[in-house]
Amino acid sequence: MKDLIAFDLDGTLAESKQPLREAMGDALARLLQVAHVAVISGGDWPQFDKQVASRLPERADRSRLWLMPTTGTKLYTHRDGQWTPVYAELFEEAQKQAILAAFDASLEATGFVPEEVWGERIEDRGSQITFSALGQQAPIHAKDGWDPDFAKRKVIQADLRQRLPGLSINMGGATSIDITREGVDKAYGLKKLRDASGIALEAMMFIGDAIFPGGNDYPAKQLGLDTVRVRDPQETLAVIDAIVACQR
Repeated sequence: MKDLIAFDLDGTLAESKQPLREAMGDALARLLQVAHVAVISGGDWPQFDKQVASRLPERADRSRLWLMPTTGTKLYTHRDGQWTPVYAELFEEAQKQAILAAFDASLEATGFVPEEVWGERIEDRGSQITFSALGQQAPIHAKDGWDPDFAKRKVIQADLRQRLPGLSINMGGATSIDITREGVDKAYGLKKLRDASGIALEAMMFIGDAIFPGGNDYPAKQLGLDTVRVRDPQETLAVIDAIVACQR
């Protein structure tokens, strides 16, 4: 029995940057009947609102849902009928400029320049800077084929770690690399969640598609949580059904 089930978003609950499918919204509503639920991912609040908050059925108990944008450096809870920020930890302007310059230098040095790009490739999310190789609006079919084995991003990640010592640099989603302050990763966010919710880490489970060394879900495993690695949202649905059956 677990008191809280935490999830990654893209590749776990939904396709990259796509809203939850109706079946997933229904599954989360069932899960919220038996446990608290958290979603922690690299996207900012507008993306969370589009993908998760606005896609839940009316019966879902939102008071038990914890939404954690930008790798947990922000937290939103549902109180008095609306989503309210609990905290936000933002980069200083000088740090942002150093990161943006490092991205430019790294992409030039590694040579990973796609033939076609959809939208901006680098997004300032306040507490996180995110690089999306094919652009923020790239279609799923293009994302899925660009770096399915993470090999390209591992090269960029290694180069960035040389240029930006003291920052956390992790791969996420289908084409993304997330940069946060030193020590900020999903383990950091989950510890913040423990403090905000009063739920012990031992009473949490984490489910994600990038639970492997270098993946942005891996810190949850390193933190000692029980984890389940899934291939895609369809497998996540099966895991949720099993959890609900065990929790009842």
